[in-house]
This record gives sequence, C-alpha cells and structure tokens, in this order.
Amino acid sequence: MTQAAMMRDTAPKPARVAKRVDEHVGERIRHLRTTLGLTQEQLSSALGISYQQIQKYETGANRVSAGRLYEIAMELDVEPAFFFANVDTSRPHTPMPHGGKNRTTIELVTNFSEITDSSVRSALASLVRSLARTSDADSEES
Repeated sequence: MTQAAMMRDTAPKPARVAKRVDEHVGERIRHLRTTLGLTQEQLSSALGISYQQIQKYETGANRVSAGRLYEIAMELDVEPAFFFANVDTSRPHTPMPHGGKNRTTIELVTNFSEITDSSVRSALASLVRSLARTSDADSEES
C-alpha cells in the first residue's frame, strides 16, 4: 500500500469533518453568547429567528449558513473567523457531560465552574447530590 493510500485510509471522513466543524461552530456560538450574558431568546430575537433555531445551531443539529454566521458574528461583535478558531477535526467529538441541550443545566454548569471557593463548590455539589437522591426517592414512591 502506498503512503498516500495509507494517509487516505486514516484521514477523517469528510462527513465526520463537516459534522465536527458544525459542532465546534455551535460550541463557539454558545460560549460567546453565554459569556456576553445573552439568552437564546435574546440572540434569536435580534436575528429574527426562533430560539429553537439558535439551540439547533449551538448543538450542531443544524448547520449554520455562511450568511447566518455572518449575522451572528455581527450581532455578537466578533469576526466570523472567531467561530473557527482552534477547530480540531482530528479528534473525535466528545459530547458535553450535561448533554449541551438543556439551558438550565448549561447555566448551572457554567455558573458552578465560576465559583472559586472550593468549600462553596463542595457544599453546593453535596446539596445537588442530596436533592437528586430525594427526587429519585420521591419518583420511586409514586
């Protein structure tokens, strides 16, 4: 087998590369939007689209067209190239631990990661575990 054939056989498939780029762009949109303190509803309203569409862009479920990406970039005050920074199509996609689809969960994870006091983080984590156990016990009794 030639070296070119071996490289071709080990290179990521174009469809997987495109999907990974779509997911990366969506992650960058979400990260910037949340960093700026905007909700999906606020961004979607500014763009004249539904918040569900923003959600689909952010999860990579829907591909963002070039024109729409430009509009998003202008609304978030960045160059369109921002969304492609550090894209790595060679690594396999690992889903976000929280699924990346539930806004409340995303906000919880984002805010939790900003707590710098380790004792507060630990106490909060214990509280959440306790509440989850209580919720599980309540649903088993039903």
